[in-house]
Amino acid sequence: MAQHSVQAVIITIGDELLIGQTVDTNSAFIARELNKIGIWVRQRVAISDDREQILNTLTESAVQARVVIITGGLGPTADDITKPTLCEYFKSDLRLDESVLQNVTKIFGRFGREVTERNRQQAMVPEACTVLPNKRGTAPGMSFEKDGVFYFSLPGVPSEMEGLMNDSVIPMLEEGLELPVIVHKTTVTMGQGESFIADKLQDFEAELPPHIKLAYLPNYGIVKLRLTAKGTDKAKLESEVAAGQQTIKNLLSEYVVADDDVTLAEVVGGLLKKHSRFMCTAESCTGGYIAHLFTQRSGASHTFKGSVVCYSNEIKENPLCVQHSTLVTYGAVSEETVREMAANARVLLKSDYSVVTSGIMGPDGGTQEKPVGTVWIGVANGDEVRTQKFMVHRGQRQKNIEQTAILAMNMLRKFILEKEEG
Repeated sequence: MAQHSVQAVIITIGDELLIGQTVDTNSAFIARELNKIGIWVRQRVAISDDREQILNTLTESAVQARVVIITGGLGPTADDITKPTLCEYFKSDLRLDESVLQNVTKIFGRFGREVTERNRQQAMVPEACTVLPNKRGTAPGMSFEKDGVFYFSLPGVPSEMEGLMNDSVIPMLEEGLELPVIVHKTTVTMGQGESFIADKLQDFEAELPPHIKLAYLPNYGIVKLRLTAKGTDKAKLESEVAAGQQTIKNLLSEYVVADDDVTLAEVVGGLLKKHSRFMCTAESCTGGYIAHLFTQRSGASHTFKGSVVCYSNEIKENPLCVQHSTLVTYGAVSEETVREMAANARVLLKSDYSVVTSGIMGPDGGTQEKPVGTVWIGVANGDEVRTQKFMVHRGQRQKNIEQTAILAMNMLRKFILEKEEG
């Protein structure tokens, strides 16, 4: 990646990362934020709470990059050795920072707790650092500069790290470095696999200029297509990328779901908001997962009424009012059952649209007639109930649930478009 003039290394510290006890989401967030301002992440490294390993990794990173970002190891316990190791690396002593101590005292005071000596250790920082105020916790961020390399040490708690990245790290890098312009634009498609999409875009991709790249990002029936342009003239790059995205949309018109890097839940929520409509869900096999995807968005209350997680037949009958005879005759995983679920959920939850699921997620429970992965999905409005059968067997229960949710949201998306926009 020699064409990227500013490169970074991300170092995550903690034994819990190496044994799989904690999933590293910090590196992904940091990489995204750096990329937005034109900094390319050359390497992501996870290391243990070990002094020698930290020192060696810092030394190696400084040779490769102008920006080194460290997360983790800043707590008040004995195994958090990042600060003393940073003192050794930067040939510095620890000092008490009064602003950090005031922040620690203020946070503990909110909960009526006394600041202990161990808590006071949070306010001890290397003399060589610039303290970055942590508005979301007690461990401060720290920045250093040595031989033209910018170093940042951030807490491992994701919310605290994200606040420090946005409030301090990104502004400092934008001010301190001469950065290139990077423009991204993402088109979301659904209904065809990566190879089919690549065949359709073969000529388009071959004609792209060297400074514009096309990336394929497939996942569960969705293929995201990201155009990335790098240069110095932002307006020119934005114009080129916009024209490229329009060509992609023309070539793949029947498969395009969104022209921005958004989720299906956001797409459906946008449609509902546009037409002042509300939706609800009744979920058997997905167990409330679709409702979760909708309600994790800010503003979901403007488009989402509620959900019935009707995992058992008893709940399908009451309060969802699926007839007992339907369940006995056709079974829970059937067109007849989801048809009643969709119609009744919409009325029960006073919504304009409903989307419902019933299926066999596995790994057990399948039969010869209805193997694992069999799913019925239904959608409804005041005029029509529509159902469709899918097979989603992916080998893992969670993957089956996630794919079912995607299929259900896309079915609802198309239904809303047809009913509201023709």
